[in-house]
Amino acid sequence: MDANDYPRFSAAEIDSRIAAIDRAIDEAGAEHLVVYGANRVGSAVEWLSQWPVTREAILIHTPDERDRLLVGFYNHVPLATRLAIDADVDWVGPDPIGAAINELLRRGAANRPIAVLGPLSHPAHERIADLASRAIALGPAYTRLRLIKSEEEIARVRIAAKLTDAAVEALAAEARPGLDERELGNIVERAYVGRGGTTHIHYFGATPMDSPEVSVPAQWPSARKLQAGDALSCEISAAYWGYAAQLLRTFTIAAEPTPLYRELHEVAEAAFDAIVAKIRPGAKAQELVDASGVIEDAGFTTRDDLVHGFVGGYLPPVLGSRSRQLEPVPEFVLDAGMMLVVQPNVVTRDETAGVQTGELLLVTPDGCERPNAGSVASEHADIRTTNEESAANPSALLDRRSCRGDRRGPDARCPET
Repeated sequence: MDANDYPRFSAAEIDSRIAAIDRAIDEAGAEHLVVYGANRVGSAVEWLSQWPVTREAILIHTPDERDRLLVGFYNHVPLATRLAIDADVDWVGPDPIGAAINELLRRGAANRPIAVLGPLSHPAHERIADLASRAIALGPAYTRLRLIKSEEEIARVRIAAKLTDAAVEALAAEARPGLDERELGNIVERAYVGRGGTTHIHYFGATPMDSPEVSVPAQWPSARKLQAGDALSCEISAAYWGYAAQLLRTFTIAAEPTPLYRELHEVAEAAFDAIVAKIRPGAKAQELVDASGVIEDAGFTTRDDLVHGFVGGYLPPVLGSRSRQLEPVPEFVLDAGMMLVVQPNVVTRDETAGVQTGELLLVTPDGCERPNAGSVASEHADIRTTNEESAANPSALLDRRSCRGDRRGPDARCPET
C-alpha cells in the first residue's frame, strides 16, 4: 500500500498552495508557521500536507525548508507518512507543543516572528509566543486563500456533489412513516460511504404539517418516528477527502403539501431564484440580501443563514435575510471560483413551520453553475405526491425548479458541472 491508493492532489497544486502560504507568511512579517489541528478539525493541515487531521497534528513550515508533521496517535504515523509525502512525519509524543517548539528551535526560530494557524489552545499559543519575538495569527489570510477554488479542488467538489445527490436521492426513495431520524441518517450514509464518501453533516427536521413545531433541520437526530402528513426538511453534505458539497430539500411524507407548506416552498423557490440571478463576479453581498426580500414581502422570515461561502470552511460572505440580520452586511464582492451555499430557510414569524431549499453553487465568469445536478434530488420538477403504500416513493419532494432566475418549465436544467 502506498500514497497512490488514496486520492491525491498534483505536485503543481501543492506547490501553488505552498507559494501562496509563503506569501502570506511574508506579508504578515513572520518567518515560520505553526499549523495546528485536532479531533478532525483544522483544515489547513490537510490543505498543505494532504494529511486529514485525526487526533492531533502539528505542521511546522518554514519557507524553503522541508515541512515537519507531528501526528498523534502513534499508530496514525504510518498512514500519515504515506500521505504527507512532502513532510518528515513523526509522533507528537507526550508533549505535542513541546515537540513543536523543539522543532522550531532546531530551525532557529527563537526570538523570531512565528505565524500560527488553527485551533490552538490558549496555553499552547502562549508557549509559542514565549519562544517567538512575536506570534502572528494567520487565520484571516488563510481564509482569503480558501475563497477561490482551483480546478483540482472544483473537480473534487464535483465528486462530493455526486455523493450528496445520491444521499438525497436515497432519502427521497426510502423515507416513509415509521422511520426515525437515526434511520434516515443510516439511509443517506449508505448512499456514499461505500463509494468513498464521508459525512460532513446530515441534519433533519420533521413535524406534522397540520400542527407544526419544527421550522429548521436539527443538528442531532431525533427518535421521533415519521408520520403520514409530516414535513421533512434536510441539510445534507457528503464529503470526499476534505471537500464537501451541500443540498437542502423539503419533503412531505405520504401526503400532499398543505397550503401553508406549499406557500412556504414557493416563496423559498422565488427567493432562491432571485438570489441566484444576482450571482456573478463583481456582485456585492448587499445585492444578494436585497434579492431575498420576497421572503419578508410574503410575511415570512428566516432562521438559518441565507447565504454562506463554503468548501474549505464556513466562509464569507455569511448573510441573513432582511428580517434576520445578526451582524451588518459585509462589504464583500464575489469573484469567479468562489463557492456559495444559497439556502433560503423560509419560516413563519412564530417559527413553528418552515422549509429549507438550496444547494452549493460555483461562481463562474458568466454567473454560476450547480455542482449538484442530474439526480432526482436536483430535478426541476413540480411538487410530486405519492401514496403511503408506495415503498419506493413514499415522499413528495418539494424541489428546486431553476438555477438561474427564470422559470423555464419542469424540464429545464441548469448547466451541470
